[in-house]
Order: sequence, then C-alpha cells, then structure tokens
Amino acid sequence: MKIFPAIDILDGRAVRLKYGDRAQVTVYGNPVDFALKWEAAGAEWLHVVDLNAAFDGTEVNHGVLAEVFSAVKIPAQTGGGVRTLADVEKRLTLGAQRVILGTSVCADPDFAAQAVKEFGCRVIAGIDCRNGFVSVKGWLEDTNVTGLELGKKLFGAGIKAAVFTDISRDGALTGANWDASADMQTQTGLNIIASGGVASVRDIEEFRARGLHGAILGKALYEGKIDLRQI
Repeated sequence: MKIFPAIDILDGRAVRLKYGDRAQVTVYGNPVDFALKWEAAGAEWLHVVDLNAAFDGTEVNHGVLAEVFSAVKIPAQTGGGVRTLADVEKRLTLGAQRVILGTSVCADPDFAAQAVKEFGCRVIAGIDCRNGFVSVKGWLEDTNVTGLELGKKLFGAGIKAAVFTDISRDGALTGANWDASADMQTQTGLNIIASGGVASVRDIEEFRARGLHGAILGKALYEGKIDLRQI
C-alpha cells in the first residue's frame, strides 16, 4: 500500500481545512519545506492540492506548485480545479507526475474517457463524498450522484485509480471510513487511495487489511499524530 503525504495549498501556504471548509483553516507554512520534509522522512509520493483553483478556478498557486514539484525527486499527484484537458496539460507541464480529475468528471463522465485517451495513466479521478453523495467545486456543491455510481462510470471510461475522500471526516482526526473506502474499491474496480479522517497508525493498518491501494495522510502528519518514518 502506498502512502501519500498531503500538501494542500491556499494562497501560497500549506494548510489543512476541517471538513473542507475554507473558514476552518490551519496554516502550517511553506509548501516546499513540507515537500522536502516528507521526502526526507521516506515518502515515495506526494499528494498536492491547489485549493484556490478548487474554490475559485484561479491559477495563483501555479508558481508554488512548480517549486514543490521541482524541489523533490519523488513524484507528485495533483488536483484541485482541474476541469479541462488544458488544465491537465498545465499541471503536467509544471512537473506533476499525474493529475486528479474531480468536478469535471462528475459533470461529464465522457471527459474522463477523453482524458484517458490523451494522457493514459497520468490521470486519475477524485471522488469526494458527503453522506455517500459526490460533492464538487471545492466541496461547495452537493450532487445527487452517489460515489459508487460515479466510480463505476469512471472505471468503464478507462480510469484505473481514484482518490476517495469522506468529507465528513476530512481534517477532523476522527478516524477514517475504512469500510466505505473498501466498498469503493471492491464495487467499482478502481484502485482506491483513501482519504479523510486518518488519525492513527490503526487507520493505515485497517486500510492495508482491506487491500486498499493507498492512503493520504494530512492533519495527522502535521500535528505529529503519525510518524511518517514509522509508517
């Protein structure tokens, strides 16, 4: 199972949000410093999200993204505000290894097939759910599409992997949703990278026991609840 330390960027700074709420933000500092820190601790991948792009569709963090990607030797996946093929191309040009498609594939699953045709395995999906239903546009809008429905469509479109986030637990250190993450993988065929609520080593152990492809670590790392070297 792969471990992905998260670096969420808002206004050029590394932050964590509680439940994805922009008003409940904790600022940690320079994203490049954390990229180097997680690499030194043994990380094999980084998970980098542009929150400004997710919320507003702006590109104010592109310079910071490029600095993060170039500062480390390990690969990074990136998401947040990726809604067109041109957006995918920009993120890859900035130095990302692969790009996460979120809002765009919920609104138009055919877009996923187009992206796979153009970029292959360098695109994966983001399935962000609140109470089982997909949320979009920086988690500001809920839909009537279930995560499982979307996951099955994306797998049929050629997507191989997806980040599945339980919004109700994200940034809260309340423990991860092990079973929903496992169901997403077994019922859709996607390789699932679980995200949201990871608070302790037990969450990682439970994900591994259920055969998850990967897990994203956020606030638990920043608050010292989990030692990345140990993991």
